[in-house]
Amino acid sequence: MLISTLRRRRHFAAALLLSAAIPLTACGQQRVAASAPSASPSSSPSPSGSGASPYVEPGAHDGAPHYNENNANRRPREMSPANAKDAQREADRIEPVLKRLWKQGKWDPKSVRSAMLALGYKEQRTGPKGEQPGGKLDVRSMEPRYEGDHYVTPEGARIGLHVHSDACVTAFVQKTNYQVQVNGPYMESGCFEPPFGH
Repeated sequence: MLISTLRRRRHFAAALLLSAAIPLTACGQQRVAASAPSASPSSSPSPSGSGASPYVEPGAHDGAPHYNENNANRRPREMSPANAKDAQREADRIEPVLKRLWKQGKWDPKSVRSAMLALGYKEQRTGPKGEQPGGKLDVRSMEPRYEGDHYVTPEGARIGLHVHSDACVTAFVQKTNYQVQVNGPYMESGCFEPPFGH
C-alpha cells in the first residue's frame, strides 16, 4: 500500500510539473486548447467589455502576449530622414551590380565582395583587441536554415553596409533572386537581421 501511494504521488508530481512546463514553452504565442469549446462573444463577457483578451499586448503581431518584448532585437532602429536618404543613394549604386552578378550566376561571397570593393567600399575588419579600424562593408554567406532534418546553408551572399550609425543597406544575391533595401541597424546584429530563436 505504501509503494502504491508513493507511485501515485510521483505520477501526480510529474503531471503537475508537466502542466506547469507546457505554458512556458509557448514562446509568447497565444494558444487555444483544441478540446476547449469555442464561446461566442456574447456568451462570455470580457473584463474590459470590448471582447479582447486581457492578455493580448496592444500593437503586437497576432496579439501574442510579450511579443514586442520577445522580439525587440528583431526590429531595426529608426533612421533619420537625411541618413535614410544617404542609405538609399548607396542602395541605388549596389542594386545594378547585384543584378549583373545574379544574371552572371556569380553569387558566392568572394565574387560579391570583390564587386562591392570595386565600388570603393572598404571591408569592415576587427583588430586583435576587438577594435574596428574602419571599413563599413560586411559580406557573408547566406544564413543557414533548417530543412527536413538538418541545417542547410544555401548558395549566395548577404551584404551589410553601414552608411551611418543609424542607417544601413542590406542586400543579398542568390540563385533564385536578389534584393537590396535600407534599414536601421538591429540591436544585437548590426545591419543584418538576426535569425529567429531565443
